[in-house]
Amino acid sequence: MSKILLSAHHIVQYFGEQKILEFEKLTVYEGDRIGIVGSNGAGKTTLLNILSGELVPDEGTVTRAVPVNYFKQFRAPAAQADPQKCRELGLSGKLSRERLSGGEMTRLGLAALNPDSLLTFADEPTANLDAEGVELCCRMLEQYPTLLLVSHDRAVLDRLCTRILEVKDGQLHFYTGNFTAYQKQREEAFQRQEFEYQQYRSEKARLEKAARQRSQASQSVKKAPSRMGNSEARLHKRAAGEKMEKLDSARKTILSRLEQLEVKEKPQQAALVHIDFSLTDPPANREIATGSHVTFGYGNNLIFENTCFSLPKGSKTALIGPNGAGKTTLMELIRSGAPGIRLVPKAKIGYFQQSLDALDPDKTVLENVMETSVQSESTMRGILARLLIRREDVFKKAGVLSGGERVKLAFAKLFGSPANLLLLDEPTNFLDMPAIEALQKMVQDYEGTVLFVSHDRAFSDACATRILRIEDRKLLAFDGNLTAWENKQAEAKSEKKIDKVLLELRLAEVISRLSLPNFSDKEALEKEFAQLITQKRAL
Repeated sequence: MSKILLSAHHIVQYFGEQKILEFEKLTVYEGDRIGIVGSNGAGKTTLLNILSGELVPDEGTVTRAVPVNYFKQFRAPAAQADPQKCRELGLSGKLSRERLSGGEMTRLGLAALNPDSLLTFADEPTANLDAEGVELCCRMLEQYPTLLLVSHDRAVLDRLCTRILEVKDGQLHFYTGNFTAYQKQREEAFQRQEFEYQQYRSEKARLEKAARQRSQASQSVKKAPSRMGNSEARLHKRAAGEKMEKLDSARKTILSRLEQLEVKEKPQQAALVHIDFSLTDPPANREIATGSHVTFGYGNNLIFENTCFSLPKGSKTALIGPNGAGKTTLMELIRSGAPGIRLVPKAKIGYFQQSLDALDPDKTVLENVMETSVQSESTMRGILARLLIRREDVFKKAGVLSGGERVKLAFAKLFGSPANLLLLDEPTNFLDMPAIEALQKMVQDYEGTVLFVSHDRAFSDACATRILRIEDRKLLAFDGNLTAWENKQAEAKSEKKIDKVLLELRLAEVISRLSLPNFSDKEALEKEFAQLITQKRAL
């Protein structure tokens, strides 16, 4: 039997008066690879903090047989990082920089993990990482024998986990298999809940109709006619009374069945909300922001060199490039109006930053969004509900929200603000799957102009109408999303391969003819041979 590395018993945790977690038992065995999922604010990070010893629960005990190796969400920069790990994670020559990108900071945090740990916790370890960084992170986490992982990245959960732990309503629910298996079971449960709700509605409507019919029938029982004799009237009255009694009894039976009918809740649907974009006074210009001959660097590290770009009105542009290429830097240059960058007069920037500095932790969710809103309170409540912050949650202080909830609040504030040019830096970080889908729909529906950085491929492809690629300190535009660009590159590569085959066939034919003795037009063939060799080198 596998060794028990950690056990938790009778855990209860409150934040203020709200109970976040309450479960009887959790046991982690050596070799477990557990993915932790749940809505933002459900308590995923709180659970890891309790299990690691970072947080002492209000009730219950945690026993750890080995030290915990913990990669934290919203962590401080690592004091020490393993030099070998730094090299493996592509940080060679970068640690001396004055500032690191978000992805480079994540890599630095991974490099600080203890490579010999028997029990590792990781809270959103792929946040801000590009595709190469995600691959490096997965390879590293695969080396740890026992893993508890919080992640919103489905592919990472599928690759690294063999069990899924869902945190919901304070309780822990285990599922066998990876995230895809869990998601399939959840979808089946949703469909079952929808079917049961429709069955409940149908049965309730049938019983209510039957009860009304019995009541109406009872009231319509005729009284004895005035011309009827006394004996006949008594018989009629007795028969009518018996009939009314049966009808009333049947109605009471139906009402009793109605009372006993198990209530089925309607599955939650995404809130519908209309944002009045005219309140942001959107510019009518064809291009909202432009950059001309932009050059920028940090010390000797040149990020952009004499490059140009534009953001057309209403476009949703995905900014693509490896970690450290300058994606966040470009957004900050646009926001600050750096030399070479021009915004049209009516442009108003809304900037989503990874630091979430725009939120006031001492104000409630509703106070935060209404502080800068040009929309009505009902519209803002609708936006919050669409991002899964509902009912009494709008009166929570921003300071007690989870990382994902703070991200949602920041987005609600942005979408309700006067901004008509949104700059979104890694918007899907720390969001759960339903929230990512809700944000994706809001970006798609947004009538303003958006420039965003996201390493979530599904989100990027769904939202982007164009891309800007950072390559060799230049910005290169393409109309379409990243997948469309890659397909076009693959087509071009395929055509290039065909051209090369045809060229080599012709080259072989020319060489063959040149080898023939006494060929009359040898000079022309030698000239064609030289041209073919030049073309081959170019390909």
